[in-house]
Amino acid sequence: MHNYKRIILSALCHGAIFFSATIVSIGIPIVVRFIIDDSVINDNAKESLNFHINIYIYAIIFSILIWLLIGIPLLVLLWIVSFVMPIIAIFNVISNPNKPYRYPFIFRLL
Repeated sequence: MHNYKRIILSALCHGAIFFSATIVSIGIPIVVRFIIDDSVINDNAKESLNFHINIYIYAIIFSILIWLLIGIPLLVLLWIVSFVMPIIAIFNVISNPNKPYRYPFIFRLL
């Protein structure tokens, strides 16, 4: 696969969180994962899904912690992380399209 297609599809997977915080953000990487037969793009799609799942899990946990008054700052921090980390991932796949990006400090469930 040409590098520009690899860059676009990998960046689309990581940037899907900016389209919506709902099903669209996980739907794009799932669709890309099933229709594209490229190991780097598939790895980026899988990593993006893992990141989104982690964000959702942390959001649920931090929302529960609101009653302890530590949930609000944690949710703000989570919002910042969910904005900054995909941007870093996009820049990484643009600069190095032949290597999948791996988010630091996440649980890989897939």
